[in-house]
Amino acid sequence: MDAVVDLFWSFRSPYSYLAVPGAIRLEQDFRVKVVLRPVLPLAVRDPSFFSPDNVKRAKYIIVDWPRRAEMLGVPHAWPSPDPIVQDMKNFKIADEQPYIYRLSYLGVEAERRGRGLAFAREVSLMIFGGTRDWHLGEHLAQAAQRAGLELAAMDAAIAEPASHRARVEENQRALADAGHWGVPTFVFDGEPFFGEDRIDTLRWRLGQHALQRS
Repeated sequence: MDAVVDLFWSFRSPYSYLAVPGAIRLEQDFRVKVVLRPVLPLAVRDPSFFSPDNVKRAKYIIVDWPRRAEMLGVPHAWPSPDPIVQDMKNFKIADEQPYIYRLSYLGVEAERRGRGLAFAREVSLMIFGGTRDWHLGEHLAQAAQRAGLELAAMDAAIAEPASHRARVEENQRALADAGHWGVPTFVFDGEPFFGEDRIDTLRWRLGQHALQRS
C-alpha cells in the first residue's frame, strides 16, 4: 500500500497552483498517494490576516509569485475574477463570496472521485494561467472534463454541501494540528512541509523512507 502525503491546498493560492506539478511528480516518482485536502483561503478563514500591519506581506506575495512562476516556466496571470472577492486597495474581504466555496467543495468532491490532483491541476491552471472570466461559459466544465470528471454531476453532489463543508472544516483543523496555517502544506508522517519550494525537502524525506519507485 502506498504511503499517504496530505496536501492542504487552496483554490485562491498562487503558490498552491505552482505546487501541483511537483505534487503530481511525487506520485510518479515515489510510492505515495497525494491526498488533496482543500481549505478556505487564509483571507476567508481569518480576515485579520490582512490587518493594516500585515498588508506589506500581502503585497510581497503579489510581487513574488509571478517571478516564481516565470522561473518555473509556467503560465501566470492574476485571476480574473479573483476566486475571493476582496478590495485589493485595502485588502478588505467581502461578506459575499460567490466563487471560493463552490470551488472548495468541488475540490472535495473531486478527491472523493479519485481525481483530486487532476482537478486541482486543470482548474488552477485555468484560474492562474490567464483565462479571463473563468467562471463563465464552459471554462470550468471543460477543466473538469480534462481532469476526467463531469461538472454537472459534481455540482449535483455539492447541492447539499453539508458533508463537503464538514470536510473543508476538518481539513482546516488538521492543517492547524500539523503545525501550520498556510498553503500549500504537505504533511507526511506527521511532518509539515510548507510551500511549493519545500517539495525538494519532502522528496528527500520520502527517499529516507525508501519510497522511491523502482
